Amino acid sequence: MTSTHVHLLRRRREGMTDYRARRKAITSQMALLVVRVSNKNVSAQFVKPTVKGDMVLSASNSKELAKAGWRGSSKSVPACYLLGLLAGKKALSAGVKEAVVYNGIVPFIRGSRIAALLKGVVDSGVAVPVGEEAFPDEDRMSGKPIAAYATKLAAEDKTAYSRSFGKLAKGGFKPQDYPAEFEKVKAAITGAGK
Repeated sequence: MTSTHVHLLRRRREGMTDYRARRKAITSQMALLVVRVSNKNVSAQFVKPTVKGDMVLSASNSKELAKAGWRGSSKSVPACYLLGLLAGKKALSAGVKEAVVYNGIVPFIRGSRIAALLKGVVDSGVAVPVGEEAFPDEDRMSGKPIAAYATKLAAEDKTAYSRSFGKLAKGGFKPQDYPAEFEKVKAAITGAGK
């Protein structure tokens, strides 16, 4: 067994690469949109695969949303949509007009945070082959269910509210304001508020 073969198996064994999915994505000849969701943040990179490794064409991280005025959770569905919008705008500026999603071994789930990010990318103008049925509905993307849940929790169980939303509240943000915050930041990213 060659050292390269062992290396390939190790990357798959460690849950880093799905080689079948990667080969399929690479043969599309489009840029790859690589999405990663961690415990604290979400990142989106547009990369071009080369023999020497992936060349990053454009990169965005949910921490950047704060610069646009976002005060909500950086890994929520609304944040993912906004990050997709931002990432798509940056990719267009870098000359990326179309991309195919590659998220490694993480399965693509309809209505998920990755799906919300993709909707943002598509809304920005980057062509990504994905059906509309995969995206979360508009209410979920704007944070209305989060706001409704926060309102209910604040009225019924202050301790649970504090446990779920205390960190956001300390930062001066009320989760009940998610839809308004979402619209404000969306306008800031798209330039619609100017």
